[in-house]
Amino acid sequence: MNISLTGKRAFITGGGDGMGKATALALHKLGAVVSVCDIDQAALSSLPDGINTSLCDVGDPAQIDALFDQLQADGLDILINNAGVGGPTKPIEEISYREWRDTLNVCLDSQFLCTRRAVPIFKQQGHGVIINLISAAGIMGYPNRSPYVVAKYAAQGFTKTMAMELGPDNIRVNGIVPGNVNGDRMNRVVAAHAAAENLSEEDVRRRYAIGTSMQCYVEPDEIADLICYLVSD
Repeated sequence: MNISLTGKRAFITGGGDGMGKATALALHKLGAVVSVCDIDQAALSSLPDGINTSLCDVGDPAQIDALFDQLQADGLDILINNAGVGGPTKPIEEISYREWRDTLNVCLDSQFLCTRRAVPIFKQQGHGVIINLISAAGIMGYPNRSPYVVAKYAAQGFTKTMAMELGPDNIRVNGIVPGNVNGDRMNRVVAAHAAAENLSEEDVRRRYAIGTSMQCYVEPDEIADLICYLVSD
């Protein structure tokens, strides 16, 4: 299948590393005009010339509004709500309210903040695509990960509702449940799980793999390929 995204304008949150970076590179290679934001300036600096970068906390409405003021001026066809954090790995009674709110803020509030600004742009031009990154945690549940699980369950509901609400306006909304994706973020999740249950990291990684049909981990490029397909005509 030949896919061209020439002329398409895309914005990716959390695009400096992992799946976000892989997606930015893949979209750029297919001809899209790509803009990304991240809280890590070093990660943004690792992206090649030709990809627009912005330092931004996606949980801050003022920063999102300022960023979308510029995106609106330049035009937008594709929104990829990728930003997320793993949150704490603790029993519920040990989780602080700040940890709870910080996790929901990045994983869920950011999707709302970006979507509400992108939709008027899409409606005015008569088309648009939104991709929300969910998680296996959003369809299963994980002990000792309650803030993250709650955020991702909510992201699933948000995605389904937006698909129904915006479909009549020719705006496609899809969610992706990546599963276990190799990279620094997964390494941090595994390390936290291992420490919380006094297990080896190798044992935890094996447990996660056994829970999938092919008993393997996914590469960021595989998620990027799926996103390229879903955002294409």
